Amino acid sequence: MLALRLSLGAHPAVLVRRLLVAGASAGTGFLLLSALGHALSHPDPAASALRLAWCTAPLAATVYLAVAVARADPATRPRPGLSAVGLGPVRLMAISAATTAVSCLLGSVLALLVFLQLRGDLTGMSLGGGAQEFLAAGRPLPLPAALTLLALVPLSASGAVAVTLRPREPVKGAARAARAYGRFGAYRRTPVRESFGTYGRFGRQLGAAARGRRTAAEAPAQEQDDAPAGEAGAEAVDGSPAVVPPPVPTAAPSGLPWGVAVLAVGLAVEALTSRSGSTDGPAAFLGLALTSLGLALVGPGLTHLCGRLLQAVRPGALRLLAGRVLMTEATRIGRPLGVVCAVVSAAYAMASLHDPDDPSAGPLVVLGVLLVAGCTVATLLTAAVEAKQAHADTTASLRRLGAPAGTLRRAASLRAGALLALFGPLTVAVAELSAWPLGG
Repeated sequence: MLALRLSLGAHPAVLVRRLLVAGASAGTGFLLLSALGHALSHPDPAASALRLAWCTAPLAATVYLAVAVARADPATRPRPGLSAVGLGPVRLMAISAATTAVSCLLGSVLALLVFLQLRGDLTGMSLGGGAQEFLAAGRPLPLPAALTLLALVPLSASGAVAVTLRPREPVKGAARAARAYGRFGAYRRTPVRESFGTYGRFGRQLGAAARGRRTAAEAPAQEQDDAPAGEAGAEAVDGSPAVVPPPVPTAAPSGLPWGVAVLAVGLAVEALTSRSGSTDGPAAFLGLALTSLGLALVGPGLTHLCGRLLQAVRPGALRLLAGRVLMTEATRIGRPLGVVCAVVSAAYAMASLHDPDDPSAGPLVVLGVLLVAGCTVATLLTAAVEAKQAHADTTASLRRLGAPAGTLRRAASLRAGALLALFGPLTVAVAELSAWPLGG
């Protein structure tokens, strides 16, 4: 009930994103029911299993969108004071999973009603022609099988949200570094190395411990004095302390070499498949899947590289701001961007294999393609919204320090243009390389 109240009382933008999840769930549920109808109309189990296997792509895209919408929901983020009223991290995770399940259930119910209406079970008027192939009109619909298929989307989406938003233990590396052990198990490190006999003299440890406590007390003040301008000690115009941008990450995401390797293997498999003359076999689709996976893996690394390139060769304030944001949000923005490029490349390659005279490619294929493409684009836009929310404090601090709003908008436009200039030609090149061997 609490999840339902939070869903109905959310911000309009949040409601729109949840309605997108419900729409994606309805489309995926309709495709699953269509696979069931095809199995009822045709006795060939292999063809029916293949149609059901093709539904995994829309299912994965819907779950991916649901996770992105749940991550960008500001109502289910842990905040100070919520634990006192029983809304700790675990409870918020459960509420987010329940909210996702409610949205997906709404879409599944809508898919069932539309499917029954097209079959003629509700009004007695069914579609004719080629629609009879996947509607199985006139045949009894097994309700347990239909409900099982419709439950796949809510269960998968809510489970993925629960796993993604589960409470994690804090990183203990900083605590270990602050509590460093010296020689002989001492809880400190002295700047001057002491001999073995020093540890045996009475009272030496007490004096060293006192000096260590004074050094630890004076270290933050010394670091505050030595900090460069613009990184620490910044104050706003009104005298209040300003929150400065986070430090730039020095290490790039680790998926770039693996992504390049998987991409190269996928293109090699497609080339070998074209030489053998079997461009419609499992090997061709395996190569296409590896190529798409490689594009998805290189997204964060290329986004980080794009941020570095923006700051090269005597950058100004605008390029520094745009580049640092790209490097900081490389994983959050780069992963869905890589998935979008993979979907576009795979769709272009599959279009080269499509035969216009094939009657099996009907509206269900169009629905599946539009569903996958729409979910990936919506996920990318949701990730951009999440990144904007994550940098809300930094943006407010820059505004207090006197940064004009036009500069922030130009920095956002520069980031978008740089990503488009890097990922656009890459997607076109990979799509052409994939379509060329598959098309013979």
